[in-house]
Amino acid sequence: MAEDIKVPDIGEYSNVDVIEIMVQPGDTVAAEDSLIALETDKATMEIPAPKAGVVKAVTVKEGDKVSEGDVILSLEAEGSSAEAAPAETAVPAEASSSAPASSSGAPQVVNVPDIGEYSDVEVIEVLIKPGDELQEEASMVTLETDKATMDIPAPFAGTVAEVKLQEGDKVSQGDLIAMMTPAGASPAAAPEPVAEKAAPAPAPEKTAPAAAPQATPAVTGGKAHASPAMRRLARELGVSELATVPATGRKGCITEEDLKQFVKGIVQSAQSGGGAGLGLLPDPVVDFAKFGDIETQPLPRIKKISGDNLARNWVRVPHITFFEDADITELEAFRKGKKAAAEKAGVKLTPVPFIVKAVAKALSEFPNVNSSLSADGASQVFKQYVHVGVAVDTPKGLMVPVIRDADQKGIYDIARDLMEYSTQAREGKLKPESMQGGCFTISSLGGIGTKYFAPIVNMPEAAILGVSKADMKPIYDGNGGFTPRLMLPLSLSADHRVIDGAEAGKFIVTVAQYLSDIKELVL
Repeated sequence: MAEDIKVPDIGEYSNVDVIEIMVQPGDTVAAEDSLIALETDKATMEIPAPKAGVVKAVTVKEGDKVSEGDVILSLEAEGSSAEAAPAETAVPAEASSSAPASSSGAPQVVNVPDIGEYSDVEVIEVLIKPGDELQEEASMVTLETDKATMDIPAPFAGTVAEVKLQEGDKVSQGDLIAMMTPAGASPAAAPEPVAEKAAPAPAPEKTAPAAAPQATPAVTGGKAHASPAMRRLARELGVSELATVPATGRKGCITEEDLKQFVKGIVQSAQSGGGAGLGLLPDPVVDFAKFGDIETQPLPRIKKISGDNLARNWVRVPHITFFEDADITELEAFRKGKKAAAEKAGVKLTPVPFIVKAVAKALSEFPNVNSSLSADGASQVFKQYVHVGVAVDTPKGLMVPVIRDADQKGIYDIARDLMEYSTQAREGKLKPESMQGGCFTISSLGGIGTKYFAPIVNMPEAAILGVSKADMKPIYDGNGGFTPRLMLPLSLSADHRVIDGAEAGKFIVTVAQYLSDIKELVL
């Protein structure tokens, strides 16, 4: 008897597009074979067969919208057809008992959870394989962004039925990681014992099983299949018609490389016509080997990603940079005097917590500096919280953990947060949520010894503070003499669309005043 196969639990999604039908009436499928492909606003997913059998009818078509519980096809389990077991002949007990009574043991979809604002993140290690039994929270795959490395945990205990990605893949929130059978659920029937014990059902209308899906060659036209991350990238690159992009991804999906090659072709075409677009000359192509020995190495991945972000921020944000010196003579004396007490409290008291506190107090007084411009540039978002990001140098590059509610914390509390985040960042264990929600960023190069620098605003924030190395300088005392004072160089880069010059100047002066007056700072 044919059984209706329904859309299983696909999370919070409903009215999901059917983008591909992978079977047709008469096809023989094994348990876990893909039946149809669905596309949400977050990911593309395939619905597997809960058991082995013969497809009798397909009740959906490409373009339909389905939700959990909708019937997609009817499937006759192997060994249960009238031809295989005539009405007057009882089906062997072994065959009937091998088919599951319900789909409660069907593998469940495991998707990439919320990983913050990151998308198109590279899979650097797959930690599971089919048949593995996992405990809840056990690591499944490792992802690497330009800021951190993170493990994705199993959302529940169970057995891995199928792994849907591999090292080198790029994923975003909602993308499929694996299929897992929850612990304690009745496993789906294995098709082999049924096939051995039940007489095969003839299928005269079918001469051969359906071919396994093959990698789709480059295709153009028709409906464009692309993940949300690729659609967002297309918008950023100015590609308005995705259907015109040749797709080389699995099942005709557009990949990042497809988009880059497409845009590259357009740019090259424009350049050959005299530098269209922004009217810029093309990048110079130089054969450096003509002038001497050279060595060419691929640009490190983190530099590529960071470079793209920095280039966007530099081009999109009209920067204005101000410079100021803060007299931290008293602050340093206070800090050194509290160093022993801080160590007893388990805190390493560096100048940075004081800078974070000074910035937090100033942000509370300057709402524009603590705001962000909306993506469409039509509105301004004023934040009722003060979260300060601090750039941390690690072997893999700069990471920016965020000190939350810095305006409400004391110096020791900020120092503890910084110690914890710095350790996690250097060990590659900094979680994505620890780098989200920043209102303002501090980039300190004091340990390197720079005098001043112009940092690039970290969109969508409106400003960033650069901190250089403090030096003793002779400062006029107003009585005809000079006094040695410890001066800290500060640089403030601001988004001129949000912050005008007068306000930017007042902000950096306010930060410097708080650093110069330790009593005002700690109260």
